Amino acid sequence: MEKKRYTIIARPDEVSAQIQRNAEEELQNAGFIRDDANADYGFIIGGDGTFIYAVHQWFYRLKKMQLYGIHTGTLGFYTDYRDSDYREFMDKFFAGDFEEVTYPLLHVDVKGVMVHHAINEVRIENPGRTQKIDVYVDGEYFETFRGTGMLVCTQLGSTAYNRSIGGSVIQEGLNLIEMAEIAGIHHAKARSLYAPIILKDTVHIVWKSESFKGALLGTDSSVYPLDDATEIEIYTCPEEWVRMLRGRKVSYFDRLKSLF
Repeated sequence: MEKKRYTIIARPDEVSAQIQRNAEEELQNAGFIRDDANADYGFIIGGDGTFIYAVHQWFYRLKKMQLYGIHTGTLGFYTDYRDSDYREFMDKFFAGDFEEVTYPLLHVDVKGVMVHHAINEVRIENPGRTQKIDVYVDGEYFETFRGTGMLVCTQLGSTAYNRSIGGSVIQEGLNLIEMAEIAGIHHAKARSLYAPIILKDTVHIVWKSESFKGALLGTDSSVYPLDDATEIEIYTCPEEWVRMLRGRKVSYFDRLKSLF
């Protein structure tokens, strides 16, 4: 039987480092091989920020890997176990006592410039001037926005930056995305929806502008200049997703309550 391969990413603190050492010792004693380039399993030790970092680091192999995480950070929305649950975390893995859930990724096509992906959100922000954006949904003109920027998030990302700007939280299990304004300008000559809008995950959103000069594109924790762009298309990626192992039933509302 071919030996299973794993890789691992840990938050840079002593608690996470010790868990990594313990987990690697157990995995290797059980016959697993560390192979960062061809792993079957990706272990994530840290908080939600570590999880997002790992997704981007392993993007090239996400469909072939199952991710399994333990929480040692400030938030643990993506994981079922805390550092104090380490023994159960490993025992469940070795017993195969888990289920796989998949999470969608957003595909971001900055026309003629670059392509990116995000598991939480995509956003445009212009800190220096009012940004004008014409918004299209499935090819149909929807509105013209003026303000700091706009954001599109997944269900997972609805509890992140989206929530902090007044967006709605989307319950787990709903295949939806959300678009929200960032500091919109609203008066007699500049009007847009103002409220967040929740959309089917099959829609294609396009943001157009005569100039995105000075604006920044954010994809999760990464930021890129948009000076040379005039059109950005966003949609749920049909070809890429995240495969996450869940070994414990944790109430979605218990997770949600940990945010406030």
